[in-house]
Amino acid sequence: MTIPALSPNHPPTADAAAIRAAKGKLGEPAKFALDYARTLVTRATSILGVADGLRDRARRQITWLANQQTYEALAARPVTDLRDLVGRGTRLNALAESGYGTVADVLDATPYELRSAPGVGGRSAEEVSAAARQLADEVRSGVRVRFDVENQTGPHTQLLATLTAIRHADHARATLHGPVHQFASHASRLSAWAQPTTDRSAMRFKRRAKKQPALAALAQLDALLRAPETAHLVQSLDWYERAIVPEAYTADRLWPDYASDAAGFNALLSTLGGHGEDPDTSESAQGFLPSELRQTIRAVPLDTTLLTATLRNYQVFGAQYALHQEHTILGDEMGLGKTVQALAAVAHMAAKGQTRFLVVCPASVQMNWINEIEKHTVLDAHSLHGAGRDAATRLWLREGGVAVTTFGTLGKLDQVADEGIAMVIVDEAHAIKNPETQRSQAVAAVLTQAQRALLLTGTPMENRVEEFRNLIDYLQPGIARRLDAADALSGARHFRRAVAPVYLRRNQEDVLTELPDKIEVEDWVHLTPADEDAYARAVSARNLMAMRQAAFHADDSAKMDMLVEIVEEARQGDLKVLVFSYFLGVLEKIQRRLGEAVVGTLTGSVAPVQRQHLVDTFTRRTGHSVLLSQIEAGGVGLNVQAASVVVIAEPQWKPSIEEQAVARAYRMGQIRKVQVRRLLAKGSVDERLREIQEHKSLLFSEFARKSDAKEAHAAAVDPGEHRPQVLDDTAVPVEHRIIAAERHRLGID
Repeated sequence: MTIPALSPNHPPTADAAAIRAAKGKLGEPAKFALDYARTLVTRATSILGVADGLRDRARRQITWLANQQTYEALAARPVTDLRDLVGRGTRLNALAESGYGTVADVLDATPYELRSAPGVGGRSAEEVSAAARQLADEVRSGVRVRFDVENQTGPHTQLLATLTAIRHADHARATLHGPVHQFASHASRLSAWAQPTTDRSAMRFKRRAKKQPALAALAQLDALLRAPETAHLVQSLDWYERAIVPEAYTADRLWPDYASDAAGFNALLSTLGGHGEDPDTSESAQGFLPSELRQTIRAVPLDTTLLTATLRNYQVFGAQYALHQEHTILGDEMGLGKTVQALAAVAHMAAKGQTRFLVVCPASVQMNWINEIEKHTVLDAHSLHGAGRDAATRLWLREGGVAVTTFGTLGKLDQVADEGIAMVIVDEAHAIKNPETQRSQAVAAVLTQAQRALLLTGTPMENRVEEFRNLIDYLQPGIARRLDAADALSGARHFRRAVAPVYLRRNQEDVLTELPDKIEVEDWVHLTPADEDAYARAVSARNLMAMRQAAFHADDSAKMDMLVEIVEEARQGDLKVLVFSYFLGVLEKIQRRLGEAVVGTLTGSVAPVQRQHLVDTFTRRTGHSVLLSQIEAGGVGLNVQAASVVVIAEPQWKPSIEEQAVARAYRMGQIRKVQVRRLLAKGSVDERLREIQEHKSLLFSEFARKSDAKEAHAAAVDPGEHRPQVLDDTAVPVEHRIIAAERHRLGID
């Protein structure tokens, strides 16, 4: 709004034409303008302040639902479950025979009423009543309020309506605060100066020195009320006034909205106590870091004024950790929202006056970052990639915001490292685990110059502890130098303590209490005769890639038949299926077999924008559908929560690749139970790859899966059956050792 700044010492001014127009609006028109301005400010203030009241309403609804769940649980517990909590002589069977058959029945009765049971005296009645309350407290402490799309109860629908209203109220506060403050400031000042114009008679007798500023103020107020910005503000107020009323929503709108953005709803629910999270005492939400470090990190509140997303407690702590420690690795398990935590840290710094931020990521997720910035913050996003990268870079350097570039493009951007970057975020940071590559060196140059650096990776160590140390070396070389990668399993606890200042990790089971179950099944099949022949030929030819695909060689292969059976079962349940394979040829065979159920195939040759389009099509399609993907093309960076069945056609070299693929579906926002089906062929290379996977999983769990003092529970792994001596020679590439193992098993060598 182009209204000049005003102060009591600087009366408003206007040109002669505006003054003449203002003279025609003395009296009632002027009074209407002032009243209208005040009404807009009142309406806006009311909208900006409604969120707290809505939160109180939601907490009451959550408490009622939790109490109801507790009561239902206790109604299913026989009164004899109180035996361990009462004296030996208490006659619980007598209570059951007298109509107090469940713990809930006991809770509903007074001790005086319980005494009516034969053989139950006053002391026993008091003991039983106290025991029931104790058990009720224990059950209540473990209750988590969850939404179930298959069981849409009235109270849950009402809570969804309140959460929807809160989300709109929060969005209004984030987006309208600035415009409302600006309008209110101008309107109140102008109204004060223009107040005399509401009395036409009094204006006749005022001297020019008093009359002109009042007329000028009225003219400016009229211009302010007619400004396009004010018209937009009024439209926004009209919309938000309807959106913040829970009663305005119906179940047929609420539940589809929840299904499309369950992560957002559950994030908000968690902040209201629906998932039982305690932001002050939850060690899991704070990565099991040392208590002194946790307290220091939480001491500085996170500024979220430029953030439009609702953060969960553990996400707030993740952003605080990145800000306080300055150069860190956020290693949360896939699906916990590392992106939004990074953006929360950026938004905090931007709110404090910082201007330039840089994200470096794989090309496959570059557009996803642009979308997430625009979705979760009010900051400007700049794409430094492709033909227009130079112009975009100049605009970013001039105006600030969050720039997103790729590993391949970063080295081509001139002088970016020298431009005062407040924070550099490196996504999929395990891509720079080898410091000798040009990619790693380009990233290292930027990391060195940035005020803060944050590496994001759910798989910080895929093969060796040494790779993990390389990532730490980019950030805090002193810590990296003190680490001994040869500690192996005996030093894992010491290792985690040593990296606590630079490494934070939380796992799904620690913080996502609302996630549905994940059922993992190994579907072992026997090769058909035709597949066995193809496999034997591949082994004889020492062709490892052909060995891995042989189980899909024939049209009636056992793996294909098993996959068809899984997909048919999903079709009957109206479920969506996500199928991963490393091999394009395997996916082509699957697509031919499954036909129209397949919406498309994500491959390395599909452009990032088109990948997201395929995911959106898969998500929007009503009922059953199948999406195929090369595992290294679709296993990273995409959110495919619409899928509730994930099929992995063959084992991969690294467990992390499979985990990332599964995490495309099993992540925040998933509302259905997820089945993970691994197709495995007996008597094939699949068995050898699973042996290797188990070894890598053990190493990852011990050193990197848990932060700091969190205990590892993995046991030592038996190396498996006896194999030829060459298989234990680590100087021989693992691919060659696998081929040698299969040749030995088949008697070829």
